[in-house]
Amino acid sequence: MVGYDPKPDGRNNTKLQVAVAGSVSGLVTRALISPFDVIKIRFQLQHERLSRRDPNAKYHGIFQASRQILQEEGLTAFWKGHIPAQILSIGYGAVQVYNTLRHAVRTMYRSEGPRVFYKGLAPTLIAIFPYAGLQFSCYSSLKHLYKWAMPAEGKKNENLQNLLCGSGAGVISKTLTYPLDLFKKRLQVGGFEHARAAFGQVRRYKGLMDCAKQVLQKEGALGFFKGLSPSLLKAALSTGFMFFWYEFFCNVFHCMNRTASQR
Repeated sequence: MVGYDPKPDGRNNTKLQVAVAGSVSGLVTRALISPFDVIKIRFQLQHERLSRRDPNAKYHGIFQASRQILQEEGLTAFWKGHIPAQILSIGYGAVQVYNTLRHAVRTMYRSEGPRVFYKGLAPTLIAIFPYAGLQFSCYSSLKHLYKWAMPAEGKKNENLQNLLCGSGAGVISKTLTYPLDLFKKRLQVGGFEHARAAFGQVRRYKGLMDCAKQVLQKEGALGFFKGLSPSLLKAALSTGFMFFWYEFFCNVFHCMNRTASQR
């Protein structure tokens, strides 16, 4: 993965092996945490309060949303959008272009032109650098803390260390940059307001600052953190699994290299 080098841990992985380990870990992780992503986005796009007290709210909790999505749309609904997300996780490798994805691209281009593919770009660019920096910085700091706090016997279990420290890093970095993710999702669905009519209120935003202003005025400061709970579960599991599987595959390649060199 970008920004993480396994060589200081004594492994002799090649650059290709590191790239493969990162890609495969991304693929496996994305498949496992996709349901949390679906629920998070539903929460982010709901303008009504996430509360049972609001009669117009379609969703008000993780378990309630899970049951409703399962009843109304079936099990496969938890992996909607999974194909383009997997393309992103794998690292833009060679992939088969699926009919549904191709149809979506054609429809979006015809209705709004090439600019439609860059809606929400501003908050994405603003968030990506601090998020990545915080993620790896926190991971490194938490590893040092883990080694300081854990008894000598526990330090031998590196997989547990990678999972716990990766999860913690994901939670911290996601919480600090979360409002930008919400703005991105709100801006990305602009132009599809008619399709959202069944989900509740519909609003239009002129840009990033207008989106932030409307959310603050109409939903309050807590509106910036709608969907944070499933997002944190996703971030913890995603980052934890990512580092876990990345370290696992790097170790596999290291063992293969060592065995090959001894022949």
